[in-house]
Amino acid sequence: MPEGIDHQVSHERRLGVFAELDGRHGARPDRVALLELAAAYHDRRTTLLGLDDLGGQLTKVYAIEAPGRTVTLDTWEHALHLATDQLCQDLDMGSLGLGCVILHAGGDGDYVLVHSWVEGYMSRLAIFTGPVRTPTSLRPAAVGLAPCVWEAAVLAHERDAYVRHVLAGSGPLDQRLRAWSSDAFAVSPSDN
Repeated sequence: MPEGIDHQVSHERRLGVFAELDGRHGARPDRVALLELAAAYHDRRTTLLGLDDLGGQLTKVYAIEAPGRTVTLDTWEHALHLATDQLCQDLDMGSLGLGCVILHAGGDGDYVLVHSWVEGYMSRLAIFTGPVRTPTSLRPAAVGLAPCVWEAAVLAHERDAYVRHVLAGSGPLDQRLRAWSSDAFAVSPSDN
């Protein structure tokens, strides 16, 4: 079959799945769970706490706060030590010296994500988790845990900022790094 026709048939099959979301296909989205998540979804305050040298890397430090929770650097000091140790390890594994740390005071626990850019357009990500309001109990997350929707928004912004300013930017590298450093993600919900 010619390539264009095969592509068209495949495209029509995919469209058919969406046209018939009545259970006749094998895919069955959990409608109840999805609607419950949608009803409970809310923005979370997300702020850049600062730019720092952590583990020899130029690092943006973000806070994400669930309603009723706050992130202060003094109570999250242990988390920053974990992040610094992770960033030092990342340097030994090919990190390019740029990264971000997310301190997330979640509704169901505390989370720290450590992200750094490495050679070959790749990145490294480490996630630490712990019980609510006990950042000193943070431990490496279970294998397979990925960023939540709020954390993923920060990481998506950081990917775009890295590409826009550092990789695809123009001018001297110091100028690009300054542009990357000042490009921060923020969310300020009115009810948080």
